[in-house]
Amino acid sequence: MIINENLSTESGWEIIEHKFAEEHLVAAGSNFLTGNGYLGYRGTFPEWRKDRYVGCFVTDTYDNADGKWTELCNVPNALFTLLKVDGEEVSTNCMPAISTDTGKPYYQRSLDLKSGILSLENCWQSQKGKQLLIKTEQFASYADLHVIPLRYQVTALESCRLEIWTGIDGRVWDLNGRHLNDYLFESGADFLSVTARTGELGTRVAVLEGHTVSGAIPLSRETREDSVTIIRKVIFELQAGETIVLDKIMAVYSSNDHPDPKKAAHESLEKALHKGYERLKSEHIPYWDRIWEKIDIVIDGDLLSQAVIRFNLYHNIIATPFHSDSLPIGARGLSCQAYQGSAFWDQEIFNLPMYFYTMPEVARNILTYRYKTLDGARRKAKKLGYEGAFFAWVSGKTGDELCPSFFFTDVLSGRKIRNHFNDWQMHISPDLVYAIWCYYKVSGDWDFIESYGAEIVFEVARFLYSFAFFKKSKNRYELIRVLGPDEYHENVDNNAFSNYQACFSLQTALDIYDRLKKDNPARLEELLNQLAMGDDDYNRWEEMAELLYLPQPDPESRVIEQFRGYFELEDVFPGKLEERLIDKAEYWGWPNGVAVHTQVIKQADVIQLLALHNFFPVDTARQNYDYYEPRCQHGSSLSPAVHAIVAARTGYTEQAYKYFLRSCLIDLLDTNKAYSGGTFIGGIHTASCGAAWQIIAFGFAGIKASENELCFNPVLPEKWHEVRFKIWYKSQGLYLTISKASFAISALSENSRPVHINVYG
Repeated sequence: MIINENLSTESGWEIIEHKFAEEHLVAAGSNFLTGNGYLGYRGTFPEWRKDRYVGCFVTDTYDNADGKWTELCNVPNALFTLLKVDGEEVSTNCMPAISTDTGKPYYQRSLDLKSGILSLENCWQSQKGKQLLIKTEQFASYADLHVIPLRYQVTALESCRLEIWTGIDGRVWDLNGRHLNDYLFESGADFLSVTARTGELGTRVAVLEGHTVSGAIPLSRETREDSVTIIRKVIFELQAGETIVLDKIMAVYSSNDHPDPKKAAHESLEKALHKGYERLKSEHIPYWDRIWEKIDIVIDGDLLSQAVIRFNLYHNIIATPFHSDSLPIGARGLSCQAYQGSAFWDQEIFNLPMYFYTMPEVARNILTYRYKTLDGARRKAKKLGYEGAFFAWVSGKTGDELCPSFFFTDVLSGRKIRNHFNDWQMHISPDLVYAIWCYYKVSGDWDFIESYGAEIVFEVARFLYSFAFFKKSKNRYELIRVLGPDEYHENVDNNAFSNYQACFSLQTALDIYDRLKKDNPARLEELLNQLAMGDDDYNRWEEMAELLYLPQPDPESRVIEQFRGYFELEDVFPGKLEERLIDKAEYWGWPNGVAVHTQVIKQADVIQLLALHNFFPVDTARQNYDYYEPRCQHGSSLSPAVHAIVAARTGYTEQAYKYFLRSCLIDLLDTNKAYSGGTFIGGIHTASCGAAWQIIAFGFAGIKASENELCFNPVLPEKWHEVRFKIWYKSQGLYLTISKASFAISALSENSRPVHINVYG
């Protein structure tokens, strides 16, 4: 199955690259990423350096190097390996390579999604005609999260002098300043090491390398180092047909993982070297087997859809820190430093729902992370003059706001653009409440609500009350000067999505308060005392929930106005608006972009509301979809998936299928720009990866969960014969089989109680 001119799949479990494309350099490094939630190693070639976007990004290494951007560190590259044949450097991505069987160009790089293993096969030919057959294989271990093993196998097809330069390259690719300083190098009989410190917080980072070589005896071996690298040079004389196998281990720790990161990394390295590459791989693969057993989606009849859904699920998985309840899912995962390795609303609305239904313990971890950032949200609210908790638009480890006030640059004037993502995009707090309640509905985990969720929800309700404006002349609460999901229109009043999310949050706060009062009054009293709250707060939330303005569908068109005054803006479509650009790199949004005074929107906004809630009849949802879909530019990778879900629910099944492919192919086809307004935003689009699962589950399977039952309203695209996957609802497992002719639900044998099911109403 051909994905594009460079990529294909054979079974739906792999992505195969047949030709290296320089124009997709950034995207390919992200697409072929290997990771495990602790670290992400970009899919680059062993001999590449920082100018080729090589990167190993490690969780919990936040540092601010330039006074503006706090981001994760890219640590020194301990997989660096460069070959020289008779003095000529080998380029493993060099085209054309030559096949030994056919004499024709041969090159293949493959990511095995089932096991997270990246492999390369290439027959390289020197300028003098000498050939090497090169095979590499690497993975980020799930058995030891701190370890990346690499196997580098070289076969000489003719006799040659081979030099292997291998070690640790400390010249790293940083987006916003150098994060690691005070490099210290050390070499031993079986290891190389580099330790460094971050400039802002003094976090210590240790990277160690060890390797073994089999197949030939080296002529010589020496170690070289400079200010930022330490390399071993090993020389061999190879005869035709002779093979060398270099097995390398990279081990990484920071002082946030262990008080002595170098010691810890050394211990991991020694254990890994003792086990050897094959045993490390055999211990790693079962972890993936267990994950896929819960998360895999099988699509019969369309191999392209099968491959791309697994590609997206894979990237959502490796972006998620399964190992921690103190770390977020970054908006670019661990593929680069863009978006700072931090949580946005993407985490709760796009990444987490897959885990609600497949691995609820992981969802609980990530929501617990948000609880641990509650003090940061309180600090932000207080700083801006509000009460309660205003969660950060860009949230790192502490929850303090990391989003700079000047995010983009006006490419026409060169002046910075003041964007208010950090203080007007207040829907982030209600979005978290929405996720908490959805998690509870699916998992039944009331303990989380009592232990963590209630406190978050109450503080968000208190924030919303302090944020709202009460308009006496209309006897209603309004949310003014806000920024909804559509980021092209800032400083608007009564954004429909934000208002409905706020009302939902207030009602959720009331429901939790009432249940605690009834079932656990001691815990309620404890919370109220801790938060210095009382019945007056409950009464305020109740009043605001009743009087908050909720924009209603127009009586004739049934369209909901996105925000006050939206319908008065110029009605033009994105294609026409693009013709007005002076420079294609212009930022379209507030305050002076081409979209600001038009109805062109960046991404789903009212459609986002329809995707999350069932407040309106299907015909109203369809009319809103018809209105907003052609006016959406899809300037955000979040948007196609949301349109796919709503299209599937409103009877536009084939449109839903097209948006499904559009969303799932964002990274593989490299459709979204790597720079916007002068800011690098490349890397894996983890939100669209997480949303891929939702398109299947919430769109085509039509899943809706309440506290008491699961509802289904399934439809399938024409190309799909059958879809099969598992979900869990209140700890009970279900296996779904959906075809055009039938819908089957099987309860897993280990279930302990019945599940109430509602199909087609």
